[in-house]
Amino acid sequence: MKITRDVLADHLKRYLNGQIALESLVSWAEDVMMEGEFEADNLALMRDIVARLGVSDVAAFGLTWEEARSMLEALGYRPKLAFEMI
Repeated sequence: MKITRDVLADHLKRYLNGQIALESLVSWAEDVMMEGEFEADNLALMRDIVARLGVSDVAAFGLTWEEARSMLEALGYRPKLAFEMI
């Protein structure tokens, strides 16, 4: 599995939009750390982000909005909040 900046940002975006659960994001990150191949550009950054996501299901390491926003910004994205009435 080739992990690019876009693939990583897409998983974060899907989590923040409620399209995947935290458990799915963590499981994906754990799989990527074991079997994924990172693109050479931004290798250290992407590996650090994926490693952080891999422990996000542990209470002491929960993932905050600020952390997710910071991760996306480091990947070159500018996240914006949008609200819908439910």
